[in-house]
Amino acid sequence: MADILIAGISGSLRKDSYNTLLLHAVQKLLPDNVEMEILSVADLPLYNADLDVPSAKERPAAAAAFRDGLTRANGILFVSPEYNYSIPGGLKNAIDWASRGEDSPMIRKPVSVMGATPGMWGTVRMQLAFHAVFQYLNMIPVYKPEILVAQANKKFTDKGEFTDEVAKELIKKNLENLKALILKSAQTL
Repeated sequence: MADILIAGISGSLRKDSYNTLLLHAVQKLLPDNVEMEILSVADLPLYNADLDVPSAKERPAAAAAFRDGLTRANGILFVSPEYNYSIPGGLKNAIDWASRGEDSPMIRKPVSVMGATPGMWGTVRMQLAFHAVFQYLNMIPVYKPEILVAQANKKFTDKGEFTDEVAKELIKKNLENLKALILKSAQTL
């Protein structure tokens, strides 16, 4: 059993999403003693504060399960496309379900964000949009190395295998940095 658990979340709902493929590739690149549980945002209802109450029995089941997954995790990894220069709506909705209230499982958690796109910008604007979320929740982000997978349509095989060796090495470094932040934050709590 691993000492560290990361919640991995794809910001895409698309069946053949490059970001979901990248998230699965990340699972093969995790540092020693780190596991990742992939949490889905697909079944979450639209955020409604009337339904978001501290008792998990009263929250929608999908929202309660999502929050529980984040609570179990020592850190979070978002792997997401960029929609309209920002965070996709489905992922933002999931963040709203998980971030509200004093019992938020996101507060002060180490976090990293990556993205893949067939375009040339590699989700840079989506990643920048996350900084306000990280600041509000007092999260501890990994800033370097940035993982911006451009031209993703050329970096996966027909079977979904990630082929970008340079990006794989950067991902390994990013994950090592996330692991280090998790260990450091555990010592200061």
